[in-house]
Amino acid sequence: MDETEASLYEKRRHIYPREVHGWFATWRVTGAVGLLGLFYGVCWLRWDGRQLLLFDVPARRFNVFWWTFHPQDFLYLALLLILAALALFFFTSLAGRLWCGYACPQTVYTEVFLWIERRIEGDRPRRMRLDRAPWSARKLGLKSAKHGIWLAFSLFTGFTFVGYFTPVTELGGAVLALRASGWETFWVLFYGFATYANAGWLREQVCLYMCPYARFQSAMFDRDTLVISYDAERGDPRGSRRRGTDPRAAGLGDCIDCTMCVQVCPTGIDIRDGLQHGCIACASCVDVCDQVMERMGYPKGLVRYTTQNAVDGRPTRIVRPRTVVYASCLVGLVAVLAGLLAVRVPAELDVIRDRNALYRETDDGFIRNVYTLKIVNMHDEPLRWRIRAEGIPGLRLGTERGDREVAPGEVASVPARLDAPRAALRAASTPVRFTIEALRDAEIRASEEARFLGPVPEGRR
Repeated sequence: MDETEASLYEKRRHIYPREVHGWFATWRVTGAVGLLGLFYGVCWLRWDGRQLLLFDVPARRFNVFWWTFHPQDFLYLALLLILAALALFFFTSLAGRLWCGYACPQTVYTEVFLWIERRIEGDRPRRMRLDRAPWSARKLGLKSAKHGIWLAFSLFTGFTFVGYFTPVTELGGAVLALRASGWETFWVLFYGFATYANAGWLREQVCLYMCPYARFQSAMFDRDTLVISYDAERGDPRGSRRRGTDPRAAGLGDCIDCTMCVQVCPTGIDIRDGLQHGCIACASCVDVCDQVMERMGYPKGLVRYTTQNAVDGRPTRIVRPRTVVYASCLVGLVAVLAGLLAVRVPAELDVIRDRNALYRETDDGFIRNVYTLKIVNMHDEPLRWRIRAEGIPGLRLGTERGDREVAPGEVASVPARLDAPRAALRAASTPVRFTIEALRDAEIRASEEARFLGPVPEGRR
């Protein structure tokens, strides 16, 4: 009995994207330059003597523009991540994979690496001939130059990334003096290698097999989502012909089957086969097809941004339930985040009552409760705090060291005692409020309520 073996794994077909120019290509390059400029430039900007954007994990301090956050501000990070997810859902439901085509780091860095490759090895036909040619001094030189520049750019990318977690000026001095720590060296090399591997070698494999977004994008698409589509009714049947040929007289559609849309695609798909998970909406096929249609004297738009309803001749609805829900959630969450930041006070107070003893009576007839105050300074400078308590007439507050200075990001424990006149107590448990106030700025304050325990008054037993 004959046995036939079949491999379930497809061998990778190397893709040589053709360079394309056009309206969408200009926007894509502009976006890439702008994003890379922000990434490589922002870490060198300073604000009030400190790095403008710095996530100093060892110091547990995070500088985000003019704010300084600490681990206690995790709520803001959670809201920001939820906001980013909602924004992705909203824009995907409106215009498909805009993120993938114009802003995804994989797309941006692949564009940079392809630009370097084209400058050194030439256009698509030359690159293909070079790879098929046997090894020679010229081929070795071109490949070495390309990979050398790729590696240098990747290492600089890794250095810049680490510069957002270690002050970049300190990191630069340490690297130049060969004094970088083991972890800093590891992460520079790790992210440098990741950039080199993903953008130089894996490329479309990341989008096709590693990125989860390509798999669940269909859950956010509907027939009114803007996607890149081939107009099969207009383009088929396909076939080559001379310029100026009337396709209807020749029994053909407008598609001349030049495969240019496939040659420019960075993931190697054929958009004429319909919407596929490999399409990253970069619109290269739109640009090149419009150029071909213009040369042939045919109307543009054979491959275009459109919706499935538009292709089917039905009206497209931009305002629909899912976009309204996403937009409402986005607006609401932005308002909440902005409001929290507007009223944010860089201080936090937690009051812990001593549970070893309910209360005790002093020699002068006062009832004493003991507390531990946890003072969190979330300001970027050390602050000295004044502590006050109120809630019972004649209340006395005592601390070990009076006004307490707390370093940035520090959680200081301050033992405190409250003495209240026995006659002022009207119940076994009375609410009191502790307040801390920065001496240098009375607007920086925080308060917390606690309970003061004492004996049950005679008349209430």
